[in-house]
Amino acid sequence: MSSEVSQDNKTAALLAYVLSIFFGWLGALIMWLINKDKSDKEFATEHAKEVLNFQITLVFAYIAIFILSIILGFISGKLAALAGLLYLLIVLANVALCVMGALAANKGESYRFPFALRLIK
Repeated sequence: MSSEVSQDNKTAALLAYVLSIFFGWLGALIMWLINKDKSDKEFATEHAKEVLNFQITLVFAYIAIFILSIILGFISGKLAALAGLLYLLIVLANVALCVMGALAANKGESYRFPFALRLIK
């Protein structure tokens, strides 16, 4: 499959992953909007859409952790640190999974995040 995908498509898909590490859902949204109506950019569009769905899922996770930290903060300050640890784990998972996706995109392969709400079809 990698021989069928143009280098321009691979680069655009890779860029969606890299931008999402630094800019979250906004980077993925920009890449999706740029490529979604171009018939020659289907590969990049699919990757950008996958990244966007994952980043939206992470936004929900960040909100849940924020609420959890408030609740745990009322119970005990030490328990609130647990929410901070969860936040750190999600950030690390984001970076690791986006790097894996970027490597797959650079090879011309598809990539699906192991957990993501598929809101953008």
